[in-house]
Amino acid sequence: MSEIDPHIHVERTVVRARAAVRDMMASTWGLVTDTPSVVTTGCDLEVPYAMTSARPESVTCLACREHAHREFLRFADRVEQLTRMPGSQIGSDQGAEAARRLRDMAKRFAG
Repeated sequence: MSEIDPHIHVERTVVRARAAVRDMMASTWGLVTDTPSVVTTGCDLEVPYAMTSARPESVTCLACREHAHREFLRFADRVEQLTRMPGSQIGSDQGAEAARRLRDMAKRFAG
């Protein structure tokens, strides 16, 4: 971990970022987990959690932006595949809408 790194990064698991999971757990069960002090980023650095963001406009690390772009596109493709499978609990129209939103997010990281 570098003390002089001025960049804002994304977590390596950007699509399922821990903050979203914590928010869901808090709103669903009233459970609150501790925020990690250090996380691994899309560019493979370990940085303080406070130096990360899930908002594309805030991320200044180019390698992290590229990582997030790829991850959101990959996840969008996977969502579409899964929702087209027979027996899926989520319809293909809902899957297509979710994939569209994920691709929009990927585009924000690319821009």
